[in-house]
This record gives sequence, C-alpha cells and structure tokens, in this order.
Amino acid sequence: MDLGLKGKVAAVAGGSLGLGRAVALELAREGVRVAIGALDDASLPEAAEALRRDTGAEVLAVPADVSDPEQAKRFVRAAIDHFGTIDILVNNAGGPPSQTFLEIDDRLWEFGFRLNLLSTIVMTREAVPVMQAKRWGRIINMTSIAVKQPIDGLILSNTVRSGVIGLAKSLSNELAPYNITVNSVCPGYTLTDRVRNLARATAEKEGTTPEAVIARWEAAVPMKRLGTPEEFAALVAFLASERSGYITGAAIQIDGGWYKGVM
Repeated sequence: MDLGLKGKVAAVAGGSLGLGRAVALELAREGVRVAIGALDDASLPEAAEALRRDTGAEVLAVPADVSDPEQAKRFVRAAIDHFGTIDILVNNAGGPPSQTFLEIDDRLWEFGFRLNLLSTIVMTREAVPVMQAKRWGRIINMTSIAVKQPIDGLILSNTVRSGVIGLAKSLSNELAPYNITVNSVCPGYTLTDRVRNLARATAEKEGTTPEAVIARWEAAVPMKRLGTPEEFAALVAFLASERSGYITGAAIQIDGGWYKGVM
C-alpha cells in the first residue's frame, strides 16, 4: 500500500528511544523527512545517525526537553525552519513516575501536566498555522491505554493523559475544515525500556521479579504477549498518511485485546 508519505515532513517528539524512535524509523522508511526531538544526551545523535544510515532519509536532531514549554516550542519551530514546512506532528513524551495519590506532591503534579499535556498543547500550537495554510496536516498524540482503562499505580499518568484525549477530540472538530486530522494512539503493554522500568518498579514494591511482573501482564493480554514497537509504529504511519484522511478525533488502542470496554 502506498501511504503517500514520500517527501513529507514530520516532527517526532521523544524520537530517540522506545516508541518514538520506532515511529521515526517507520516514517523515514516511507520517505518522510524527519525531525526528532529528545533530551540532550548520547541517545539523540546516535538515533539520528542510525535513522540516516538505515533509511537514507534526511533527519534533523533537536535537543529538547518537552516538559519545558519553551524547549517544546523551539523543537517544532526548528523543524519548520529547517525543512520549510511541517506535515505531521507526533506528540510524545515519557510518562510520569509510578506513585500513589498521597505520594504525589504539587511539584510532581505540575511536572506531569507539563510533560504530557502542556507539551502537546505547545507543540500543536506551533504546527497548526503551517498546516492550516497548506490545508493538510496530521497530528498524532501518543498516549496510553490508561486513558480508556486506568492502570493502578499510574494515577498521575492516567489523569494528565486523559486531558490529551479531551484536547484532541475538541481540536479535531476545529481543524477538520482544513483537512487536518487529530488522532490519539493508546498503546497497551509494549516491550520498551519504559515498560521494563515499570516492571522493575512494580517488582520492587511487590517483592517479586521483573520477569514475573511481565509474565503476569502477558497473561492478562488475550494474545498472551506484549506488543512490539514496530507494530505500534505501523499504526502511527497509517494515521499520518493520505489513506487515513477520514479518520479524526479517534483514540485507537493497540493492546492485543487487553482493554475490555466496548468502545
């Protein structure tokens, strides 16, 4: 299937690791010119070089901590300035820590808000005028299955990521006349470093092993396994494509059947 992505420009936040890196790789393989934003550490230039080497795509690496609104803004602006436009925005950031309600102070609540919700608002606000002018765009928010079925121990993530869904649904109606779609993808347990770290944290609290925790999660999934980053990235690439032009305002889970709700 030709996704019609060759030559388009994407900005992928959190593009140096995990699901973000998988998304950047999938888009680059489709001929997209990609800007990746991530923390200023060794993983960012390594990821950019690997993307160039593996796909031949033009890749811009932008150091950015998206929990800082100014850095989030500068990331998208750098992509627009470098490539001259933007077609696809992938809003993505690591999740806040796993703690109980009474363990979370005001500072941490504010951090979770800035990391997952405010970053989405700021980056989207930078991209939308360019997309409106060209009357084409794809905005994809990477959230979590927790927005449909909250996960115990992740109350901070459950709360702020649900705000992203409300934003996306409202914004999709505003931007539909401009042929700009706004969708959210809701991964279940996917075998990334973040999930491995969550398994370790859970194991410490429960006095068990990370392997036992992962096995329990796998047992709860009808497919009896965790998802792969590549499977997740394929969904995002489709939502970024010409073929997905009539899908907007959706929150699509990719979880192997873990979510039990009807809708």
